[in-house]
Amino acid sequence: MSDQAINEGGAPTRTDAFKRRLKKRYASERRFRLAGLSAVLFSVAVLIFLLGNMTINGIGGFQRAELEVPIDFPSSGIAADAASMSSSGAIQALEMQGLPDIVQFYADQALGEEAAAELNDHAWREVARAIVADPEIIREKHDFSLSASAKLAAGLNGEGSQEMQALANRLSAEGKLAKNFDVGFLQRSDATDPQKVGIWGALKGSILTMVITLLMAFPIGVLAALYLEEYAPKNRWTEIIEVSINNLAAVPSIIFGLLGLAVFLWIFPNYRSAPLIGGMTLALMTMPVIVIAGRNAIKAVPPSIRDGALAVGASPVQVVFHHVLPLALPGILTGTIIGMARALGETAPLLMIGMRAFVATPPDGFTSPATVLPVQIFLWSDEIGRGFVERTSAAIIVLLVFLLVMNGLAIYLRNKFEKKW
Repeated sequence: MSDQAINEGGAPTRTDAFKRRLKKRYASERRFRLAGLSAVLFSVAVLIFLLGNMTINGIGGFQRAELEVPIDFPSSGIAADAASMSSSGAIQALEMQGLPDIVQFYADQALGEEAAAELNDHAWREVARAIVADPEIIREKHDFSLSASAKLAAGLNGEGSQEMQALANRLSAEGKLAKNFDVGFLQRSDATDPQKVGIWGALKGSILTMVITLLMAFPIGVLAALYLEEYAPKNRWTEIIEVSINNLAAVPSIIFGLLGLAVFLWIFPNYRSAPLIGGMTLALMTMPVIVIAGRNAIKAVPPSIRDGALAVGASPVQVVFHHVLPLALPGILTGTIIGMARALGETAPLLMIGMRAFVATPPDGFTSPATVLPVQIFLWSDEIGRGFVERTSAAIIVLLVFLLVMNGLAIYLRNKFEKKW
């Protein structure tokens, strides 16, 4: 024995060389474990830094600068009741009664002419919507927090001219100007003023686009995986198809945008920037991922399941759809989660089909002009104002939350359908 010696009783003993090699192996194992732990800690630290940075910058994006304006409705002469405020022209009726001038008058009284001039041009519409929601408020004096202008908001953030910063600091010290949570950010659409922008239009566009993507990519991808794994003959043609699908999964996303531009917009030229076109384009990109994941999940089902089903009299189609597919569904859903998450964050293919247009109203359906959250974030990131920087971070947080909700739902469905054998 080269590394061991035999003692007088015949039992082997460890030599010094053996102990050195054993110590070296243990040291190598400790270094490997330390390297793995360091990699995990580094990844967690990067993730915490990213989320922390987005949260710190995004908090301001969910707020807006607002001026406090008390309005004495009984003295204003505004007339409104529940019946008239329930009609579609309620806001126009209030405008005809002079509501914009009334709001400006009370703003001058409460803030002074200089500060009242920095009230947002559409601030009176906020008052009008409050009256439409509750006509009873015109019977009393009511305090409103109305949107300030972008210049005054910048002054509150320490930007802009010295005069505007001084005015913002004075109003803030008097308690007439403050940054409050902006509920409208989740209800409005895009605008040119960071005080007016909202995320609902892009969020609704993302939801509609993802619905089209899922409805097209999931059934086609699953059926393709079932055919290739269960029915397709093993010959040169199927090998070419398999290689093509694997290559499609690695194709840059902008290529799919060019395909959507050349095919879908040629077939539907009037639906440029519509969720229908965006969903079909992203479905092309998502389908190969679902096919590959589906084939692997189907292949992982034990052959004994198929043999047992056939033995009790099930037809081949019943074996596939009653036994193999339910057992493979959790793995298929995992691939779907990965594909949909990638599609949700894509920007390049949607830019190619024109979903970067300025859309001031949420889409009404699958064929209405729309934008999506990643494109909205991309467009806002080009703006230089701090207000848009904060709104961009807030939109990223909304996108992450939307992604987590979508993935959480998919994981719940995967666990619900998961079966053990």
